[in-house]
Amino acid sequence: MELRADRIYAAFLRLTRRLSNRQMMMLLAVVVGALAGLGTYLFEMLLYAIKTGLTNWFPVDSAHFLFLIYPAVGIILATLFVRYIVRDNISEGVTRVLYAMSSRNSRIAAHNCWTSIVGGATTIGFGGSVGPEAPIVLTGAAIGSNISRLVHLNYKHSTLLLCCGAGAALAAIFKAPITGVVFVLEILMLDITAASVIPLLIASITATTIAFTFRGFDPILAVTLAPEDAFELWQIPLFILLGVLCGLMAWYFTSMNARIGDFFKRIDRQYKKWILGGAILGILIFVFPPLYGEGYEGFTSLMHGNEQELFDNSLFYRFRDIDWVVVLFVIATMFFKVIAMASTNAAGGVGGTFAPSLFVGAFTGASLALICNLLFHWEVSIVSFTLVGMAGVMSGVMNAPLTSIFLIAELSNGYGLFIPLMITACISFAVDYYLDPDSIYTKQLRKKGELLTHDKDQSVFVFLKLEDLMETDFLRIKENMTLGDIVHIISTARRNIFPVIDNFGRLLGVVQLDDLREDMFKPQKYGRPISDYMIPPPDKILEHEAIQSVMEKFEDKHTWMLPVVDKQNHYLGFISKSRILNAYREQLVKIQQ
Repeated sequence: MELRADRIYAAFLRLTRRLSNRQMMMLLAVVVGALAGLGTYLFEMLLYAIKTGLTNWFPVDSAHFLFLIYPAVGIILATLFVRYIVRDNISEGVTRVLYAMSSRNSRIAAHNCWTSIVGGATTIGFGGSVGPEAPIVLTGAAIGSNISRLVHLNYKHSTLLLCCGAGAALAAIFKAPITGVVFVLEILMLDITAASVIPLLIASITATTIAFTFRGFDPILAVTLAPEDAFELWQIPLFILLGVLCGLMAWYFTSMNARIGDFFKRIDRQYKKWILGGAILGILIFVFPPLYGEGYEGFTSLMHGNEQELFDNSLFYRFRDIDWVVVLFVIATMFFKVIAMASTNAAGGVGGTFAPSLFVGAFTGASLALICNLLFHWEVSIVSFTLVGMAGVMSGVMNAPLTSIFLIAELSNGYGLFIPLMITACISFAVDYYLDPDSIYTKQLRKKGELLTHDKDQSVFVFLKLEDLMETDFLRIKENMTLGDIVHIISTARRNIFPVIDNFGRLLGVVQLDDLREDMFKPQKYGRPISDYMIPPPDKILEHEAIQSVMEKFEDKHTWMLPVVDKQNHYLGFISKSRILNAYREQLVKIQQ
């Protein structure tokens, strides 16, 4: 394998020896975009084959008992595939891409070029209520990462190629090239420069062209705004209200997802997760069939004004013509979608939150429109409010108003709704950000200090790890020692500070050489216990603590050296502010090369 990689690299050097770095990156962007587009097509074909084969023969006028069984089967198959074949975590695709950028030098394992396709299609095809976008984004990012590894690119160019793959995959699945670019700039937080944006555009356009070639020019959501769907000024208060509702739903989305995930983590056996997750998902889909899979058919029916189609295969099929039943069914489906999505992922399924956020947004917008029409007879456009609601919830869930605005604008084949999209997306983002400043992708990474942002200072600190900078060559002093014992020890010491530990290695305090100088040349005082000279450290650093937090402690305590301990207070070493600053300067040079 290594020999083959060397041959590929040698061939690449021969082909590109006359190209500049920018030209080379443009060429590689075409390759990554084409492969990401093909990967997206394969994913969609596999998903379509599984889903059609399992459900296409169900009668529309009644519920089918297999809805109770399929989701559990899909989760079990996906979990076994991940555990025994992949042997790596392939869930939460976008979060894993962000983690690779911050902590793995933009390296993603080669198996992610195909394993996310199989795991995601299996989960969703059998009814897992998650989205295909996260596995697709991880697949595209893995393609970009591994091509960069084959041609020996540095971190900066590897990150750019990884982002090209992620953006291209998203562009291909939605046939929306601008959305792919904005997604990378806003969510993956790549720097906005000509050197980065042009390869992103090339990769997204290439992937979209591949999608057009194999899947035609019809948008993924075939909806066209009719004259009665056009935006009118009197609707602005309603879109403001929709923005607030979408922000609250986005907060419900992220908080409920986190709570269900934490609940499943406390379950000690995988088979118990299968039983609970399969039962929750199976029952919800049996009662609310639009929850099956990613749910595109559900909000497509809403956008075409065919609310009755939501009742296909449902226990409530015979009530589909009663207006208030339709409203209650839509609202219930909206809330239960989040529970179904979180249960799918927590039980072991492979999928993302992108499509579920669009689903919840569509049903939020449709709910408001249906209520206004039912109670006030205003004839509000369900199509418009469904589309705008999609942008609203997505904006709040992902903290990405621009991505949501451009996605819906591209999906609806025009910019006729641009003003309401901007109003609702921005208000939703503001409401959700007030309630929770982290997106669904960044919450865990920020807690661990592993999140890259557009703030260069903070981003550089993410690359620095405490265990790499900690110094351990300090002489340890036992608590029962005397000054005389210390004098003989420090005669060979290179440091001027010494940790004092007990018999179990726990840190009791520190002794500074300056505090010993006055008495160390007075033999009559050699019998004094070392505790007389010991002082508590200004603060302590926990192992694996983020460097940003360490620097805050240095600034707060006005010191240049702090001890590092574990959670049981066992002494591990010292960390110095000067060493962090030196490493910071070195890392800053590295990522800019």
